[in-house]
Amino acid sequence: MQRNPIVLVHGYSDDGAAFRQWERILEQRGYDVGMVHACSYRSLTNEVTIKDIAEGFDRALRIRSGLSEDQAFDAIVHSTGMLVVRAWLTAYAGRRERLRHLIGLAPATFGSPLAHKGRSWLGALFKGNRHLGPDFLEAGDKVLDGLELASRFTWDLAHLDLLGDETFYGPTRRTPYVFIFCGNRSYGGLRQLVNEPGSDGTVRWASCPLNTRKIILDLTSDPGREGARRVSVADWKNTDIPLMLVDGKNHGTILSDPGDDLAELVDDALQVSSAAGFTEWIADATKKTRAARDRIDEWQQFVVRVVDERGDPVPDYNIQLFRRDTGNSGIRQFDVDVHTYRGDSSLRCFHVRLADLDYRKLPRLWIRVIASSGSQLVGYSGFGSAKAGESATAARDAKWDGSLDISSLTDDTGIEFFYPFTTTLIELRLNREPLPLTGKNEVCWF
Repeated sequence: MQRNPIVLVHGYSDDGAAFRQWERILEQRGYDVGMVHACSYRSLTNEVTIKDIAEGFDRALRIRSGLSEDQAFDAIVHSTGMLVVRAWLTAYAGRRERLRHLIGLAPATFGSPLAHKGRSWLGALFKGNRHLGPDFLEAGDKVLDGLELASRFTWDLAHLDLLGDETFYGPTRRTPYVFIFCGNRSYGGLRQLVNEPGSDGTVRWASCPLNTRKIILDLTSDPGREGARRVSVADWKNTDIPLMLVDGKNHGTILSDPGDDLAELVDDALQVSSAAGFTEWIADATKKTRAARDRIDEWQQFVVRVVDERGDPVPDYNIQLFRRDTGNSGIRQFDVDVHTYRGDSSLRCFHVRLADLDYRKLPRLWIRVIASSGSQLVGYSGFGSAKAGESATAARDAKWDGSLDISSLTDDTGIEFFYPFTTTLIELRLNREPLPLTGKNEVCWF
């Protein structure tokens, strides 16, 4: 089988030299060293975005990579490198056919819990650009903004390549085969101070794979109207690409000391050339990495965005889950670890340790939302789910409290709300109206 050239794309604050060990591994496994190309890009400059890097990546491929124009290639990416390549793919459809295999090593598919910390002066000091010049001690603010949990960049990117109208990843002639790996250990030594549960030290296990789903909860839809759908799931056109955990590795050692087992899995992945071969590889890799997965707890990540009927963000809200099979029992584990995106507080990331709740036995699941406009002139509301004894018209403090039964998800859509090692997107829609809703209002009148 003829092998493709391999392009190596590093992560935030690194450079192409980070892949030296992988270059040696590929050479030992028979790859022509002249066909392996490690790129470098600027991530520590405050003016550059991930989209800028993706455009620069395309230009570098055409001018300086050593590849001929439109030549097919494989890519091995680490961390932020996944976002660079995904952004590159979404800019032009033909690129999907050019990229044949995509290997993600601890990919920051939905960002990193460390990203928002890197904007601080301390973050710039320890991770910032140390080369004297205009960028000295810059930390790459715009790149970090895209890497922040629940960022608008990763939300929009997922809607382009994971939830869009076209297939981007899967065993077809015009899309790349994708394989995702992450270590099942966090950092040791002094670096363990930044460790977060459910991660390899930098990226969350639940945020790596490309088998996300999107749930839409539409409280603007009148349940009495024919054809109204208040709970739905966005179309999924990609192949599920699960996470393969690598025993004993963290975010750094998966690059510097990957080990023979991971090297063999990656080598085999690069040889996949058919749908049957892809299915066989998934089954084999799942079996080989079972022990690594069994050594850690199950985690799931949710990215929630609340908008009004115009699509504008609802910045001030609170979401809770509760079950009604044993009374109105709140699922407090859902909102224990929440990060609000700094650029748009309508976007929030919830990290849930599924071992803390018996998620396989939650037959009656409800979601509660409390939203406030912060003004007595306008307020938010939803149809048919207002808190008992209270209506949107009476909410003079513009705070609305309602709930929605989402137990029908599994029955109607086949999608499970709780699913380990995945990221689930939730878009919740509310109405925004002048107050009061009946009689004279204070926003406009005759």
